[in-house]
Amino acid sequence: MINAIILAAGRSKRMGKPKPLLRFNDTTFLEHIISVLRASDVDRITVVLGSEAETIKQSADLSGTSIVINKDYQKGQLSSLTAALKHTPPETEAILVCLVDNPFITEEVVGKIIRKFRETNNPIIVPVFNKKRGHPALFSRSLFNELLNAPEEQGARYVLHSNEEKILELEVSESGISIGIDTPDDYKLHFGADP
Repeated sequence: MINAIILAAGRSKRMGKPKPLLRFNDTTFLEHIISVLRASDVDRITVVLGSEAETIKQSADLSGTSIVINKDYQKGQLSSLTAALKHTPPETEAILVCLVDNPFITEEVVGKIIRKFRETNNPIIVPVFNKKRGHPALFSRSLFNELLNAPEEQGARYVLHSNEEKILELEVSESGISIGIDTPDDYKLHFGADP
């Protein structure tokens, strides 16, 4: 089982409004990512909410997903990932970590990552465009304990740095894997309007 985890619990301080609810054409960032994952080969979709959780639940269609509430969301991204890992079914072979502020993921990239994992069983698979790593990243079950015990301030990056020899960099043709939307200026640059 591949469990896709969407990290959507942060405070969106720099954006000034909840990033999961930013508009992506006729939908929201969160709903768009869910629809991409639904159309892909993932077996389960877990959405981690924290800040503005009730607002997001009422404003976005989260049907068919498993919702985890991270009460410690102020502690940063790793706290959301560990909250999701604690709710991951025992038959999970790998997790696909998706960030709600990286909305340009595609079904093609997700499919390519999962196929590569099925072929190689490699512990970490990271998409790469023009030699730049992006998201979503896949971690196999063999690394779940390391993720759960990583230093809070470094998070999953610590696990990546500690396991460089286990990383399979997967070349993709889509620049969207490395585009994060963190500020109103980022949003305006990519969507041509204010958030």
